Amino acid sequence: MKDNYGREIDYLRISITDRCNLRCRYCMPDGIDLIPIKDILTYEEILETAEAAASLGIRTIKITGGEPLVRRGCPGLIRALKQISGIDTVTLTTNGVYLKDYLGELLDAGLDAVNVSLDTCDPQKFHEITGFDRLPAVMEGISAAIEAGIRTKINTVLIRGFNEDGWKELTLLAKDRPLDVRFIEMMPIGEGRAYAVVSNEEMQSRIEESFGKGTPETGRHGYGPAVYIRLQGFQGCIGFISAIHQKFCASCNRIRLTSEGRLKGCLCYGSSDDLRKILRSGRTDRAELLKNAIADSIRNKPEAHCFENMEAVRDAEQHRMIAIGG
Repeated sequence: MKDNYGREIDYLRISITDRCNLRCRYCMPDGIDLIPIKDILTYEEILETAEAAASLGIRTIKITGGEPLVRRGCPGLIRALKQISGIDTVTLTTNGVYLKDYLGELLDAGLDAVNVSLDTCDPQKFHEITGFDRLPAVMEGISAAIEAGIRTKINTVLIRGFNEDGWKELTLLAKDRPLDVRFIEMMPIGEGRAYAVVSNEEMQSRIEESFGKGTPETGRHGYGPAVYIRLQGFQGCIGFISAIHQKFCASCNRIRLTSEGRLKGCLCYGSSDDLRKILRSGRTDRAELLKNAIADSIRNKPEAHCFENMEAVRDAEQHRMIAIGG
């Protein structure tokens, strides 16, 4: 289905929980309020929503959190999503701590790809960012995923003056392994507002100064907005998601479902549609109501975000990223 600006919207990101087993400083520091469990969508409600979305042309689903693998039954949800008519691809974003433990179940469920959030290869910095010494578990999970042959990507957010000096070690993860490393500019959402953005233009310049000029990749690496280059002698590619300095809104193909059932057309703005109200209405025609609500949300998707000038926009998103979904 197309929105009012002619963009084909075929990608739905679903947050299944706001809980996480790490405490990353720019996402979920200690002491924040969590959503009551009763307000989080059940798996049955998520599947009902996904079926309605698929009927409107959604073909790809990304499962996010919080940390999705802390919610019991996540592989079973993925299996059920894969069985919905029209859904071609289901992928997962995880911090990687439990990836090795659940990998067999995820593969058996039909998971198509996995993204692992990793902001440093340095154990001390990892502890400072996340609050835990779990880097070895994350690295084991990444290695297990690669060995299993599932498409694997690393998502990295650099913080100016803190972990930006670790970019070389992160880049080298793609040298001898068939995985992609993607640098994502810090989103000014929640705690992210407090940190200075390291631009991907600067990042690419540093990478190419060290490893030589990259060749632009024209092949498809996924369903998101990343732009990729291939460095000579590297098995994997380096990607850049530059929401702040190179807006990709004209080609945005996604909508987001929060763990409490609010459908967002754009990460930047606070506006959303309450699907949980429909799902729990008891109405016998709720499937049609749900479909109509999703269609309206797609049609009314904002033309562009305002991250570059959020102070000037009154209806910018005020929730923390953990409440929205990664």
